[in-house]
Amino acid sequence: MLLRKGRYTARLATTPGDVERAQRLRHRAFKGRPGSDRDAFDAHSRHVLVEDDATAALVACFRMRDYGGPGEIGQGYAAQFYALGGLGALTGPMLEMGRFCIRPGRSDPDIVRVAWGALTQLVDAHGVQFLFGCSSFPGAAPERHRDALALLSRRHLAPTALRPGPRAARIFPFAHALARDAPDPRRGMLGMPPLLRSYLMMGGWVSDHAVIDLDLDTLHVFTGLEIAAIPERRRRLLRSVAAPGLDAERAGG
Repeated sequence: MLLRKGRYTARLATTPGDVERAQRLRHRAFKGRPGSDRDAFDAHSRHVLVEDDATAALVACFRMRDYGGPGEIGQGYAAQFYALGGLGALTGPMLEMGRFCIRPGRSDPDIVRVAWGALTQLVDAHGVQFLFGCSSFPGAAPERHRDALALLSRRHLAPTALRPGPRAARIFPFAHALARDAPDPRRGMLGMPPLLRSYLMMGGWVSDHAVIDLDLDTLHVFTGLEIAAIPERRRRLLRSVAAPGLDAERAGG
């Protein structure tokens, strides 16, 4: 067990059956029907499951891949879609987070809190300096996410030196296309996926373009978070969520 809080428990997958449960949830969350979402990156990743203790239902999941530094990230999922050469300026261990999803119909904010608490434990345990991944909007049509993308362009673009370049065949260069838009901040933030909203609250940043994924019917942006840049207040809050799981593990829970 990584973390238990309220009615939810986060743990690492330990069996092929655990991974299959995550793949089935991913398919339902991303494609809206039963099936199994799987790819070659699953075999190189650790998978985290968030379960409802009352029903044993899987309510969220994500996968993670560890890298010793920027020289290794070209092997990862995000590198298929984004040119990541600028990240060579960073140092230290890195963690790629992907395929984060919540069971459709479940909107309890504690689910995301428990997921981030578990992730905080893993980041601390491995001395991770940079967390990154692709944050997906449901629906591949850019116009559907106009306010959110315009808000990202105004407030949350990656530093120029680190900014990922395009590699995917289908992209929407929102920073350029929406440069004159004046987004509604409230509507824009409400339109952010929960994972991306969490990244931004901690000081995360995004690419200046979005990748259009017609297969999953999503629009995704590269998202990065420099751990050292997380505001101290937010850092304390994350560790306060993560701490109960650490105590339970020390007690043999």
